[in-house]
Amino acid sequence: MQFTQTLLRLSLILLLPAAAAAQTTYLQQGDKQNTFLERLEIKAQTDSVLNFSKNRAYSRKYNVAGVNSYLAKYGEAGLSAVDKYNLRSFYMNNTEWLTDEEREQYKSKKSIWNTFYKTPANFYEVHVKDFDMVVNPILQLTLSKQNDNNQRLFQNTRGLSIRGKIANKIGFTAMVTENQERPPSYVQQFITDRSAVPGAGYYKEFKAPGGVDYFDARGYFTFNATKYIDVSFGYDKHFIGNGHRSLFLSDFGNNNLFLKLNTRIWKFNYQNIFMELNNAYQRGGDRLLGKKYAAVHHLDINVTKWLNVGLFEGVVFGRENRFEFGYLNPVIFYRSIEQQNGSEDNALAGLDLKANIAKSVQLYGQLLLDEFKLKELTSNSGWWANKWGIQAGVKYIDAFTIKNLDLQVEYNRVRPFTYSHRDSVANYTHYNQPMAHPLMANFSEVIGILRYQPIPKLMITGKLIAYTQGRDSSAASYGSNIFLPSRPPYLVGEYGYNVGSGWKTNVIYGSLLASYELFQNMFIDASLVLRRLETTTPPVMTDNTSIFTIGFRWNMMRREFDF
Repeated sequence: MQFTQTLLRLSLILLLPAAAAAQTTYLQQGDKQNTFLERLEIKAQTDSVLNFSKNRAYSRKYNVAGVNSYLAKYGEAGLSAVDKYNLRSFYMNNTEWLTDEEREQYKSKKSIWNTFYKTPANFYEVHVKDFDMVVNPILQLTLSKQNDNNQRLFQNTRGLSIRGKIANKIGFTAMVTENQERPPSYVQQFITDRSAVPGAGYYKEFKAPGGVDYFDARGYFTFNATKYIDVSFGYDKHFIGNGHRSLFLSDFGNNNLFLKLNTRIWKFNYQNIFMELNNAYQRGGDRLLGKKYAAVHHLDINVTKWLNVGLFEGVVFGRENRFEFGYLNPVIFYRSIEQQNGSEDNALAGLDLKANIAKSVQLYGQLLLDEFKLKELTSNSGWWANKWGIQAGVKYIDAFTIKNLDLQVEYNRVRPFTYSHRDSVANYTHYNQPMAHPLMANFSEVIGILRYQPIPKLMITGKLIAYTQGRDSSAASYGSNIFLPSRPPYLVGEYGYNVGSGWKTNVIYGSLLASYELFQNMFIDASLVLRRLETTTPPVMTDNTSIFTIGFRWNMMRREFDF
C-alpha cells in the first residue's frame, strides 16, 4: 500500500508541469506491428527514432513518427508489395496519431450502421476535439491434439481492449480478458511445479485435471512530465532487448504494478521502471501475498547512427511493510545504494548492444552480471557465485534477396544460480515466475526463427529451439531453480558448478505456424509443435511430444509455450 501511495504522489508531482506535448500509449504484447517496425528499422539502418527499439512495448507516438520520417527520407521505393500492405495496416492500427485528412485515406468502404468499423482495423473509434478513443473486442479460440494424451486441449479467451487520449495530454489504455485453457502436458507440469500459469497471475482449476481459469486485466495511463519525458503508471508487462529472449527483463511472467519514466533526448533514451512484485507462495486459501519491489534503469545511447549501446541495472528487494526510498533515485547506481544498505538486496548490471548493417542485418547481444570475482572466474573452478549470462544474436531480413523472408539466430547462456539470492524473497522473480528468461538459470540455448510472408495476408513462422539445462535434483540445488536460496542447505559446496551440472536435460523444440489474416487483426492459425525431452544423467527419461493446433483469434497475440 505504501509503495502504491508513493508512486501516486510521485506521478502527481510529475504531472504538475505537464505541457502541451503529446503523450503516448504502447502496442500490445505480441502485436503484428512489431515485426514490421523491426524490418523498417533495419532497412533504414540510421533512423534516430526507430533505432531506440530495445524497450518494449513500443510507443505508438514515437513509432508513427519513425515511420513518417522513413517515408519522408526514402519513400516507398524500397518496400515490397507485402511491406506496403503492412505499412497501410500500421497506419490503420494507429489512427489516433493521424490527422483528419490522413485518416480519410483509411476509411472503410462500408461501415456497419455508419458506427462500427469506420476503418478496417477498429471496431469502434472516436476522434473529436480533445478526445480520441479506440475500442476493440478480443477473442481467441483454439483446439489442440497431443499424442499420447486423451485430454481435450483448448484455449477460450474473450475480452475487450480500449485506448485513447484526452486533450493530447493524457493517454489511457486497458485490456481485460477472461480465459479458460488446458495446455499441453509439459505446460501442465510447469503449472504443477511452479503453482503458476505462464504469463498469468491468480488462477483456479477448471473442470477436468489440467484445466485452468484465470482473469487477465492490464491498464495504465500516460502523460508528459516535460517535452522529453513520458510517464506511465499502471499494470502491465515490459521487455528490454532485441532478442527473442531477454536476460534483463522479459514479458514471460505475470503483469505487475509499475511506474515508468522514459526520457528521450538527443542521442539518449533513458528508462526507469519501478515495480511492485509478489513473493513466491504456495497455493491455498485466500490470504494476502507478500510484496517485494524492483527498480530498473536502462540507458540507450546512439553511439553512431547505426550502433546503439545500452547500460542496464536492476535491483530486487524486500522490506517489512516499507519501501526503500533510496531506489527511487533515477540516476544513481543501484549497487552503491545496495552496499550502503548492507548488501542485502539482489542487484544486477548489464551491457547490451545493437548494430544495423547493410540495411539487411542486425547484430545484437546482452551481457548480464549478477555476481562474480575475477580471480574465481579466471581459475575456471566453477565457483557458485560467478553468476552471469550472455546473449548473442543476428537478424537477416529479405534473406538471400527473397522479399519478406526473415531469419534470426540467437544464443543464450546463463550460469548456475544467476538471478537467485541468499534469501527466498529477493530472487529475480514475480508471482512464481522468472522475470527474465523462462528457463531461469544453468542452461545453454540456441534459437533459430524463420518468418516468411509470401503474400500480404499469410505469415509462415518456423522456430527451432535446442537447449541443455542442469536441473536440480530432489536432494541438492545445482542452480537452475532460482527460487531456492543460494546458501546451505540448498547449496552443497562452493565449487564445481558449470552450465549443465546437475540433472542434465536436453530439449529440442520445433514449431511451424501458418497464420492467415481474414480481415484486419482477425486470424486463422494452424500450427504443429514437436518437442523432445531427454535426460542423460539418472534418472534417465525420454518424452516425445507432438501437438497440432487450429485456432481463431481477433485482436490478440497468439499464446505460445516455447520452452
